[in-house]
Amino acid sequence: MGLIIRSSAIHAAGCYTTDAIRKGTHVVEYTGPRISKEEADEKYENSPTTYLFGVGDGSTVIDGHGTAMFINHSCDPNCETEEIDGRVWIMAMREIAPGEELTYDYYLYDGDEDEARCNCGAENCRKSMYSPEELQRRARAAKRKAAKKAASRGRKKRRSR
Repeated sequence: MGLIIRSSAIHAAGCYTTDAIRKGTHVVEYTGPRISKEEADEKYENSPTTYLFGVGDGSTVIDGHGTAMFINHSCDPNCETEEIDGRVWIMAMREIAPGEELTYDYYLYDGDEDEARCNCGAENCRKSMYSPEELQRRARAAKRKAAKKAASRGRKKRRSR
């Protein structure tokens, strides 16, 4: 199967197929050195871009160094990931036409909000690469923080009278 890396409207470079890909096909393996999440956090602390993929329970990540690292996020993807015997495969979710950019939903679950802005342009774009569950968790946390701050301001006003 022919895969090429070229400019992408989603993010800098993307991975495209030169051949038709059938639904269910193992397209490419996500490869690279395996390092601990802590090591990755330290290594990429000040880096705006990473190609890390969490495996297993998330305590180990693959530091992407191959074709798959160029597959961009989309909220309406044509591929998905599957971990099989500790290896991460990019799988076709549907028939993919020659020349089409390969994408999968990253479903991020940690990091800073600014780092996760989505540029996929899909009709159903959620404007973030975070998973819907992570977005809900963050919204609840922000709501609790705002309520706590408002309560704190209310106590300060009562004391100053």
